[in-house]
Amino acid sequence: MAKKEQKERRWMIPSKRAKGYAEERKKKVRMFGEREGEQLTEFDKGVHAGYFRCQADHAGIYKYAKARKEGKSAKEAAQISRKVGKGA
Repeated sequence: MAKKEQKERRWMIPSKRAKGYAEERKKKVRMFGEREGEQLTEFDKGVHAGYFRCQADHAGIYKYAKARKEGKSAKEAAQISRKVGKGA
């Protein structure tokens, strides 16, 4: 029995992965990887949506922690963390 070749993990900057996922969702077709050109399944669409939600949650948590370190109250930090974009 031959040992399987060890694959390397593929790391991507989250914003680049999100950009690729957004392009795939608009075109409804896989654009990357071994299954390139295949139609997106409902499962794939759910994975993409979950990834976007995760990125939004991570950004909110980061903004909240940053605001708290700057001395803002919990209420002020929560308001800052809910703002979308870099203007917070």
